[in-house]
Amino acid sequence: ISIDLLDLNPHTDVIALVEEIQKEEPLITASCKEHVICLVQRLQEKLGEQEDHKFYLFKVRNIFKMTLEILRVSVEMFITGSYDRTCKVWDTASGEELHTLEGHKNVVYAIAFNNPYGDKIATGSFDKTCKLWSTETGKCYHTFRGHTAEIVCLSFNLQSTLVATGSMDTTAKLWDIEKGEVVFTLRGHSAEIVALSFNTTGDRIITGSFDCTVGVWDVVTGRMLHILIGHRGEISSAQFNWDCSLIVTGSMDKTCMVRNLTLYFFSHGTCVTSITCDFWQVSRS
Repeated sequence: ISIDLLDLNPHTDVIALVEEIQKEEPLITASCKEHVICLVQRLQEKLGEQEDHKFYLFKVRNIFKMTLEILRVSVEMFITGSYDRTCKVWDTASGEELHTLEGHKNVVYAIAFNNPYGDKIATGSFDKTCKLWSTETGKCYHTFRGHTAEIVCLSFNLQSTLVATGSMDTTAKLWDIEKGEVVFTLRGHSAEIVALSFNTTGDRIITGSFDCTVGVWDVVTGRMLHILIGHRGEISSAQFNWDCSLIVTGSMDKTCMVRNLTLYFFSHGTCVTSITCDFWQVSRS
């Protein structure tokens, strides 16, 4: 459930606020509405206390924290996404703010430059949309709509023709940057997609999910080619190496796996290396 309380203040009508939240979040049913009202009222009371109260310090440090920082390949600029619903573009040398990208209605959780070009920025939000921006002017080119839950990861292909978004709705989507339209919706995972990555040639994309698997997809057709199993916990990261021969995956099971992708086209594939982070032991199979 995503509840946006950024505008909550000591004078807010809590009942009206919860009713608005209930319209957006069907999981807040009538049976739990009173409980949510009680929780928001308690939070409202805390907000009304003096500014030197410990809760105020917690709020400043955590509720409005930056979600991510990304550096452009040219190193001239970097961007930050925040819980204040914005993304900011900064000058690396001077530290000055160049643009504030405004328009999202909830947390800006995922951000990326279209490296190596660096002339576009994508932002993914808990408001279930992705926006495409001009790095130089801060203008919004497109707003990509279609996900039914929060967007938590995104990535450009190296050719800067597509941007992929992964969502808590268990799907990933490929979007055409020029047309501003969805190209494919990648369905096949049974839980949230929290990591994705294109290969360097742009014809494959991998998706990591809380269902403990990694999907390998054909970008041209949108078809799933392989499902990589082996982890016993949620996938937290997934990445190709530069020549696209290997895939590395990190998991909440405290292991990292390196897989030889080329073997999946000729056999059942193999896990080249498994790294367990408790003792940093490496085992080969």
